[in-house]
Amino acid sequence: MTEPIINKPPEDWRKTACVLCSSNCGIEVKLDERAITRVRGNKAHVTSAGYTCEKALRIDHYQNNHSRLTSPMRRLDDGTYVEVDWDTAIAGVAEGLRSVTERYGDDRILYYGGGGQGNHLGGAHSTATQRAFGMKRRSNALAQEKTGEAYVEGLMFGTHTHGQIEEAQVAVFVGKNPWHSHGFDAARRVLKEIAADPDRQLIVIDPRRTETADLADYWLPVRPGTDAFLLAAIGAVLVDERLTSEKWLTDHVVGVEAATTALGKVPIVDFAKRCGITESQIREVARLLASATSVSMLEDLGIEMAPHSTLVSYLHRLVSVLTGNIGNPGGLTPHTSIAGLFNYSAAGNEPVDPVTGGRIISGLVSCNEIAEGILSDHPERTRAMFIESANPVHSLADSDTFRRAMRACECTVVIDVAMTETAEQANWVLPAASQYEKAEATFFASGFPDNHFHMRPGILEPLEGTLAEPEIHARLVRASGTLDAAEEAGVLDDLRAAAAGGIDAFTTTFTTAVQHHQELSSVGAVVLYETLGRTLPAGSEGAAATWFLAQMTAMQHPEAVRAAGHEGDGPALGNALWQAIIDGEDGVVFTRHDYSEALDLLGTPDGHINLDLPEMLALLGALPEAPERYTSNDYPYVLSAGERRSFTANTIIRDPSWRKKDAQGALRLSSADAEALGVDDGGRVRITTPGGVAVAVAEINNTMQEGHVSLPNGHGLAYSPAGGDPEIYGVAPNELTTLDWCDPIVGTPWHKHVPARLEAVSP
Repeated sequence: MTEPIINKPPEDWRKTACVLCSSNCGIEVKLDERAITRVRGNKAHVTSAGYTCEKALRIDHYQNNHSRLTSPMRRLDDGTYVEVDWDTAIAGVAEGLRSVTERYGDDRILYYGGGGQGNHLGGAHSTATQRAFGMKRRSNALAQEKTGEAYVEGLMFGTHTHGQIEEAQVAVFVGKNPWHSHGFDAARRVLKEIAADPDRQLIVIDPRRTETADLADYWLPVRPGTDAFLLAAIGAVLVDERLTSEKWLTDHVVGVEAATTALGKVPIVDFAKRCGITESQIREVARLLASATSVSMLEDLGIEMAPHSTLVSYLHRLVSVLTGNIGNPGGLTPHTSIAGLFNYSAAGNEPVDPVTGGRIISGLVSCNEIAEGILSDHPERTRAMFIESANPVHSLADSDTFRRAMRACECTVVIDVAMTETAEQANWVLPAASQYEKAEATFFASGFPDNHFHMRPGILEPLEGTLAEPEIHARLVRASGTLDAAEEAGVLDDLRAAAAGGIDAFTTTFTTAVQHHQELSSVGAVVLYETLGRTLPAGSEGAAATWFLAQMTAMQHPEAVRAAGHEGDGPALGNALWQAIIDGEDGVVFTRHDYSEALDLLGTPDGHINLDLPEMLALLGALPEAPERYTSNDYPYVLSAGERRSFTANTIIRDPSWRKKDAQGALRLSSADAEALGVDDGGRVRITTPGGVAVAVAEINNTMQEGHVSLPNGHGLAYSPAGGDPEIYGVAPNELTTLDWCDPIVGTPWHKHVPARLEAVSP
């Protein structure tokens, strides 16, 4: 007798997003109590449409690892930590920050962080804490990666542009391996599509034969650190062979003569020899770029953390402009944003840090100058740090100096999910809810003609003893006394009552309230959380901060918001967009443009693209005299410190068991180098740099050029299994880097080009 068929109920899948890179693909997860047991792509997601890579399948290693903090921690005088309750922690943090401000003024506390790998709503709420305690100095990971790019784009375009790779006839990646680093939607799927299409071409500029280079029509294996010579030569060929888009340039660009004159002086043959690419191939690539219907170029850390980094950011955009590939389908395109990451209009008028003298790009102190700004004896030096969702001791150059800088501060506060290397140096550590235990969003939207945003609610209750960042910041703001007057006047009660009556009533009441109580706007994210947020479902309260962002987007781009399907005028349009964001479990289109409008989004004063950047052209003019190598007899190798690989995710996953391979974070080197050193695969190699010494496991890998070696990011983390002692797997790259090895324009570190010495270690 056969068993009857029982119709089982559908499995309980919850929609959320991957948090392991900036793409934040939409996923669906299966929960068993607090464990994420299964993961699959969300086919209905507005951007990723079911796509995901192998990293997302392992997010339970982030959510349920043994390093989670479940109580606020206070450091004692002997350096040990004790658990304290939340009231004690909030009061202690507030007193420490207030003391620094009262003694030294309201610009002696540096805030670091505000978002990392999809953890951004906390950063939105942190603006309230910054203002409540007078924190005017800021920095974050962007200031060691993207400030050179932002500086150049601000001067050239007055806004950010992004390559529309999925539409491009020719896709060019400069120091970027999107097979692992992504950077655009459904990266691996798109790369395969381009590689399979005979009418499209893929160009990769990279010293290493990466997974992306394996798919390329043209792999240009430049010598490490010589990208500027190659790109300058490509631009020079465009001028030499008269391949520039003259009419388009006349209509849309200023400063063309200055740029082309500089390129006309480039010694193409000499630069070809310097970068290691033949003149004939350089000319072939230049002709391809000039003849293509569309070209998209994307850069990444491979050049942003290497010699000539800011100049390279200019040169590849210069090539795109000269060939007319700005604002066209498949080209580099300006776009709208829910919340911009940089203030591009400030480019060229940056203030300098009073302590270090370095440029402050878009309000961000250079990461390589933070420690100096603390350890200096300058009277205006930084006296305290507030660090959120970031691990700068591990991720910034010269970890040991950063440790000393933190200990030299009079008050240091860290908000994080784990006792990180940075938290271990802080006076106070506040345990945050994970990214799956609260409302979250990502502000990296860069699409065109449609642009997308995904606000995702929490799918789990916060772990006992932890708080979501909006609640942490709300408590700190209240402890500062900033809201006392408004509370006593009953303003917050009025706002809560209005929110209960609907979004339109709340909008009217909020607008009136901020006119009479200006302090409300200064800590607006917390006010929204404590009023409008209380009307949202449990786990979504922090999403109230997006109401203001929706209003600003609707005010700045009303026609594009309406074109995306949201109806209304004025505040009603912003409310319609916000409601769609709150209801959109698969994400929403928040603006829709037409390519005929693309150049209208330029932010330059005259609405034209500007190529005449004297500082960049001076660097280009000096390039023939610049060194092509930075190695020496003492340090003959080039170390790329922090390569992205299949099983790396910065420091967000501390549990090493998530890695199916490369558990020790091997040093990759060529077979020729391995033979010269006398080291076998799996052997041990001592790495010595001007910054430090480390020992790594060797991996003989012939994707590497001779003399070029690499270590992965995300390794060298202390991990404590339940009931066990801390263990460290792999090498922490920034134990080997130095603060002075950086770009002279914006101070971004040259982590991808560290001079090194290698020695085999006997078994």
